[in-house]
Amino acid sequence: MLGASLLLAQNSYGATILVMGDSLSAGYGLPKDTGWVDLLARKAGARHTVINASVSGETSAGGVARLPQALAKHQPDIVLLELGANDALRGLPLQATQNNLQRMIEQIAQAGAKTVLIGIQIPPNYGRQYQQKFSQMYQELASLEKVPFVPFLLAKVANRKDLFQPDGLHPVAKAQPLLLDTVWPVLRPVLKTVKDK
Repeated sequence: MLGASLLLAQNSYGATILVMGDSLSAGYGLPKDTGWVDLLARKAGARHTVINASVSGETSAGGVARLPQALAKHQPDIVLLELGANDALRGLPLQATQNNLQRMIEQIAQAGAKTVLIGIQIPPNYGRQYQQKFSQMYQELASLEKVPFVPFLLAKVANRKDLFQPDGLHPVAKAQPLLLDTVWPVLRPVLKTVKDK
């Protein structure tokens, strides 16, 4: 009987997924429960817990400040890290953004969790050189820290104006499944490793 109970406990193991992001993950301007993180919670199923700790307007520095408490409170198995876009909007130095993201990845590892880094790309009107360096920053971090990487959260919607709110920055509700479709193929293998531990 005890063996059967242990087997049941192992088979029913669920992962805790913490999302640390900005307005793109917080569901800015969307009807309740229609953001891609909400869709992720439904797709992951009842066995898994998805906690959305995203804050609209969040910078990487804000993420660094909030992360330790979030890790201690939720004790996640996986952290989806989607920050940096607001740093670019404010023209903050790339090196500072990279340092903040790297610090968060290291803190997540020290807490025994796995990071999935979610990258963002910015429009060319910020300057071609800055645009390229911003994109490369995520790639270099993922390679350096050896973490799974989603190159561009908005990859499937970036060229579709009809999928954005009037501000041109935030995708509408009908675009959210496409954001999830971009994240899920990278997250799913990580989720499997956690389930099987």
